Amino acid sequence: MDSVQIETTAPLTLEFNQIASPPTAISRIPKDTIRTSLKASTADSVLAAVYSLGTGGILLSNFLVELGASPVVFGMLCSIPMLVNLIQPLGAYLSERSTSRFQYSLRTHGIGRLSWLVLVIGIVGVSLGVINTHQLVILTLLIVLFSNLLGGLGAASWLSWVATIVPRQLRGRYFGIRNSAASLTNLVCVPMAGLFVSHWYGGSLQGYGVVLLVGIVFGIVGLGCQYFQVDMNPRAQNTCSGKLPQTSEIQTEVTKDEADTVPESNCQPYIPTPQNQLDRSIWKNSNFLRFLLYFSFWALAVNLSSPFFNLYMLDTLDLDVSYVTIYNSLQAGATLLMLIVWGKLADKIGNRPILICIGILVAATPLLWLGIGVNRLDIWLWLPLLHILTGGTWAAIDLCTNNIQLAIAPTQNQSIYFAIAAAVAGASGALGTTIGSFIAQFAQSGGLLSLFVLSALFRLVALVPLMFLQEPGRG
Repeated sequence: MDSVQIETTAPLTLEFNQIASPPTAISRIPKDTIRTSLKASTADSVLAAVYSLGTGGILLSNFLVELGASPVVFGMLCSIPMLVNLIQPLGAYLSERSTSRFQYSLRTHGIGRLSWLVLVIGIVGVSLGVINTHQLVILTLLIVLFSNLLGGLGAASWLSWVATIVPRQLRGRYFGIRNSAASLTNLVCVPMAGLFVSHWYGGSLQGYGVVLLVGIVFGIVGLGCQYFQVDMNPRAQNTCSGKLPQTSEIQTEVTKDEADTVPESNCQPYIPTPQNQLDRSIWKNSNFLRFLLYFSFWALAVNLSSPFFNLYMLDTLDLDVSYVTIYNSLQAGATLLMLIVWGKLADKIGNRPILICIGILVAATPLLWLGIGVNRLDIWLWLPLLHILTGGTWAAIDLCTNNIQLAIAPTQNQSIYFAIAAAVAGASGALGTTIGSFIAQFAQSGGLLSLFVLSALFRLVALVPLMFLQEPGRG
């Protein structure tokens, strides 16, 4: 049998010498390589956070408000990233037949991020009078659709890649630190970008175009950081019937010097799993199905209201974008402070108890928006406190949902499980946003406020499947 080689030059590639006759044993990933990979992934998250400033969130919402977009457009804007998750199973299928996670990521996320340059050109076209604002709204939606389609093709592969690199015992802490770095970036950059857009001498539309261009550059540099992550050959990952060459099985701590190689008895010759057998194994996994039920219904309940909080502030309350970006930076700051706390707590007591307890608080959050007006008390006290609460609680939800998904999905064909979860949750989340957008059309008769109440009730119901979910590795 040929041996598996782990290259020691960047990009580090785990690959077979001959795919036709794969090896029966896979060596461990060196701890120095793991450290480098984790640092590179953290740097990628920071640069990707800058990229996200212009391609989503409050700045993109304000851009559409300035163009006179309707609530239905906002609903489409928020539902597209979720709806395109339906393509994730196809992306997982394609990625499992590639030979490099890094190269696959470049082809999907790289082209998707570069596509936003078309919107920069469109903004220039509006400034020159070549196109009108209505056409620019349509162009924006098309770019959101195209870039998210490509992102959907690459998302499951990326998550499977990171799940292989990060040791299981350190996932809570590492993702807490990684997400904290991204939140710190948002804390610093969001208010700066908001002030830049609102005070740009050429107007807020041109100001947004400048911020978007800078974000695209940072996004491409972020993809370059993935070059320094240990690359994985998806075909190699699926050769083991027992333990796979992932760091969570290889060593319990990144700082440990000793780490045993995977025993030969754990690996079998490469035999692709028939698709019908894989489908049966997924639908017989009752624990995974319970997670799907929670994940999908939670996505629907949350997205009934969450896309419309910014619209409520920018349109209904008519707040300046600089105020809203400050609120969002406070939310990012709360996320930054709490992520590490939640990460350590999740490693200690598990993710499911946190999801249940904090989920109840998150479910009640939309009710706190009732009665908010444009008086000074609400603007300077209530809204900042509300965003701080949202940032602290959602830090727990995002982190623990990600961790529990990594724990439940089996390592073999892992990206398929991730893709199915994302597709189901994406479809239900898009449905929630679509329903919410039509309810929001009746905002003059209290449509948005009734939407917040409905979302709170649905969020509470969505927590029920968690009561029956079993978290692997927990008693």
